[in-house]
Amino acid sequence: MPPRVDPVVVVGAGPTGVTAATLLAQYGVPVLVLDRWSSVFPQPRAVHLDDEVYRILARLGVAEDFAAISRPSEGLRLMDARHRVLADFRRERNAGRHGFPAANMFDQPDLEAILRENLHRQPRVTFRGDVEVDSIEQPADGPVRISFTDRMTGETDTALASYVLGCDGANSVVRRSIGASMCDLNFEQRWLVVDVNTDHDLGQWEGVHQVCDTERAATYMRIGDRRHRWEFQLNDGETSAEYEGMGRLQPLIAPWTGDLPADDLEIVRVAEYTFRAQLADRWRDRRVFLLGDAAHLTPPFIGQGMGAGLRDAVNLVWKLAAVLDGRLPETILDTYEEERRPHARHMIRLAITMGTLMTRGGRLGNVLRRGLAPRLHLLPGLGAKVLDSATPPLHRSQLVRRTWRRGLGGTLCPNAQVGHAGRFDDVVEGRFALVTTEPTTAPEGVEVVQVWPAEPLHEWLTTGRAAAAVVRPDGTVLSAAPSAREALDHLANLAD
Repeated sequence: MPPRVDPVVVVGAGPTGVTAATLLAQYGVPVLVLDRWSSVFPQPRAVHLDDEVYRILARLGVAEDFAAISRPSEGLRLMDARHRVLADFRRERNAGRHGFPAANMFDQPDLEAILRENLHRQPRVTFRGDVEVDSIEQPADGPVRISFTDRMTGETDTALASYVLGCDGANSVVRRSIGASMCDLNFEQRWLVVDVNTDHDLGQWEGVHQVCDTERAATYMRIGDRRHRWEFQLNDGETSAEYEGMGRLQPLIAPWTGDLPADDLEIVRVAEYTFRAQLADRWRDRRVFLLGDAAHLTPPFIGQGMGAGLRDAVNLVWKLAAVLDGRLPETILDTYEEERRPHARHMIRLAITMGTLMTRGGRLGNVLRRGLAPRLHLLPGLGAKVLDSATPPLHRSQLVRRTWRRGLGGTLCPNAQVGHAGRFDDVVEGRFALVTTEPTTAPEGVEVVQVWPAEPLHEWLTTGRAAAAVVRPDGTVLSAAPSAREALDHLANLAD
């Protein structure tokens, strides 16, 4: 009997890997997931995701569960070293264009527990924890070979796969196996990360507090009913060991905790993190792909690190499923790196810019911030821009058509209400869709969504100077055109 070959092996069961595996299973693709831990990693890390990423969670089927463990954020507050407010950017808590709050705070282990439980409900997913992937080999002919060791017994084993997704983090074995390396984007800062539980209400505004100070930049966020997160930039020579007890820590957090006794504050974690900006020089070698932190590292100043990995997953998985069942040629997989790498680079650059504006410049930088920040509200549209959760359109590819007249290509179609049928994602259910203002028919496998004046998607098309748009299974616009027939023509050559 020939050895078993899994269609896809996912290495790493963090948020990116679990998202990729769950989506593949939803598309009917059997998946083997390998992870060095048997359960969720217990330490909190990411604390924010936007409505575009919330939308991905909804596709996984965990939106309601996430709502129960998350808190909408009310915006961003810039403060000086003496905690005087320089500028406020406030947002409403109501749902935005995708049906979810634009900014959401959460505790990562809680989210991962939800994702992992949902993964285990997928009958097409096989999970193996407590294994260490040792090597990945791609012979000239035949499947990819993944060698791994059981961490409990020391026994070695092998899996064979048509495709491998490397979701194994910053120290990725998969990345090393394909000879890719991280390119430094010239940003590195050491920060102290502090998580504290308390049953007392600190009475703080429930947005992100950013202390813009070259001497001691800091960030504060409430991320749960009891959980609070602080981040403080470390000075040269300082280490996290100096702040492990409440005696040294309390002076740092006192501006937010006030006279609250130390006994009422439970330290969950005090850790040192080095915030880096890096991008892998390539994300693919034949049938092996990199996703998440294996492909990119983003400083946390815009809260997009974890979300970038989920964006990778939702971009790649539907293409992979279509290739595996023969609906699309394998060449379509080239679009993954073509689309996602420039997007990730843009978001990393934006995070670097924000971090630089808030933490660098010495005394002159502090003076400039005190002078300029209170006047930011005078710039037309700036507040809306700061709070807008929309990320840039994807780069042109075989699956993204953009013109100077119609700029919807590569953007996300809003997850708006479609008549009385529900929201867009509920109507199309992960298929190609044609959003059109005119009655028409479409090929098999393409859902027609006719929209009417005064409906959100009609306004969206009109603003984009289009009468129709083809939307991919990941919600991204493939093309927009002045007629439904012209928009559909862009689909005709994909299967060639």
